[in-house]
Amino acid sequence: MPASASATDTDTDTDARLTLDYLLRRMRSKQDFPALSASISRVQALSESDSDSLQTLCDEILQDVALTQKLLRVVNTAHYRRAGTDPIRTVSRAVSLIGVAGVRNLALSLVLLDHMHDQVHALQLKEAFLHTVMAGTLASELGSTPGEAEEAFVGTLFRRLGWLLVAFYLPEDAEQMRELMRAPPPAPSEAQAAQQVLGVRLDELADAIGAQWSLPEALRACMRAPQGALPAHSLAGTPERLHWLARLAEAATDAMLHTPPAELGDVLLRLQRSHARALDLAPQALQDAAGRARKRLSELTAALNLTVPASSPAERLLDTYYVDAPDAVSTTAGIPPSTPPGTASSAGLDIDLAEPGFTDLGAGELGAPALSPTEILTSGIQDITNTLVEAFSLQSVLHMVLETLYRGLDARRVVFCLRDARTGELQGRMGLGEGAELLKAAFHVPLSVAPGAPPDLFTAVSLKNADTLIADARLPAVARLLPRWFTTHIDAQTFLLLPLVLKRAGQPDRVIGLIYADKAAAGSLQPDERTLSLLRTLRNQAIMAFKQSA
Repeated sequence: MPASASATDTDTDTDARLTLDYLLRRMRSKQDFPALSASISRVQALSESDSDSLQTLCDEILQDVALTQKLLRVVNTAHYRRAGTDPIRTVSRAVSLIGVAGVRNLALSLVLLDHMHDQVHALQLKEAFLHTVMAGTLASELGSTPGEAEEAFVGTLFRRLGWLLVAFYLPEDAEQMRELMRAPPPAPSEAQAAQQVLGVRLDELADAIGAQWSLPEALRACMRAPQGALPAHSLAGTPERLHWLARLAEAATDAMLHTPPAELGDVLLRLQRSHARALDLAPQALQDAAGRARKRLSELTAALNLTVPASSPAERLLDTYYVDAPDAVSTTAGIPPSTPPGTASSAGLDIDLAEPGFTDLGAGELGAPALSPTEILTSGIQDITNTLVEAFSLQSVLHMVLETLYRGLDARRVVFCLRDARTGELQGRMGLGEGAELLKAAFHVPLSVAPGAPPDLFTAVSLKNADTLIADARLPAVARLLPRWFTTHIDAQTFLLLPLVLKRAGQPDRVIGLIYADKAAAGSLQPDERTLSLLRTLRNQAIMAFKQSA
């Protein structure tokens, strides 16, 4: 190799390392970088497991109130919900209707958007975000199977990560690249402009950051630009198909951004024909997919109140401009039935729950509709009601109950205890909130009492079927009844207990579960009567789910 070429390669490598090191320093210096990278890594990783992805993904999303609200707004757009059906009100039901991967993709998009808020260059960041999500959405529309569509979305979304990070953390360099690309022909491409300004390609930059974030290797492979010429043979069934699908989606999105509307059809047609053999594309597949993707992106921006000036290139990605394509297909939502009834009873034990520090919440009119319910609890109850008349999994319904209670009470954590068939005791099986996934294993509530031995508080409440609020667990009358596992591992100062008891004709009542919710500070958990009525309805819906499953 000539010495001059070797020196040039060395200089290029040095520039790339310097750019990457500088970008990493800038990212670390901004306080939101740890939250951004952690959120992306967790949301991506939690969706990889089929066994616990529903609960863990929902839990992760629910930790971020703003993300939860944005996600629920988006899943209620026309693309996900048919007109005339009930709104989707819980993250759990969103997952059950559009799938773990679909919710993951939305969450990843919204996590990126949530950090594109710098006011100095807000418009450029909006355009970068819309460009990124449009490319991912278009790639998913071109997928041949639902699984490939989901992989294509994430892979293409993260292929634009390099540009998003440069636009956010290095705005001056990003503007310099834009100026180069706006020059008269032959203006440099984005890759060439990045090489000139940054000394490194954007996909290389994104791959380096992906390694820092511990993104899966399959995702990082899709983030890299495919090398060489487009194959002249079909790529069906090969990993390379996904890479070229992402490349086509990027090129089509670039065309939509920078091509005059009157010429866009011809440009998309040329792209379609050049990729048809390798990607097995039907005639008009790209144009049709572009129309559906544009509709989906428009609904997303409307749900998020995200606007761009009428004169900006990003507006070309929205429904303002016409693309000949059919409407997107909506996902079916549920049919609302009536709220199931519930019951409560009492059994005599040696604990007086009327002592100071205890509040027996009474039986109430279980299942009766509240006159003025809080929005979150009412919405969650309706979501569960819709689910109970469909084919459902018990775990999904129980998670909806937990989510609704967690959000409605603004609880620190909630835990669902279920009766273990082998030991006969209640054990923590599901949890949401601060440390709940680890702490749920500490819950062990016996359902039998040795002769002469006083039951602990959790056992007494469960066997008496007494909904109970502990306002201050430090009071002596309460503290002496708390089991050791609770004081050692949980140690909450205020908490709520809602037993689940099955009524059986001609047989003794059977305790099947216990719902636990807490807050950190004494006296901070104070549900009023309207809220208590809704909480009882939630508990009764859980009982109904058990009955229907049986």
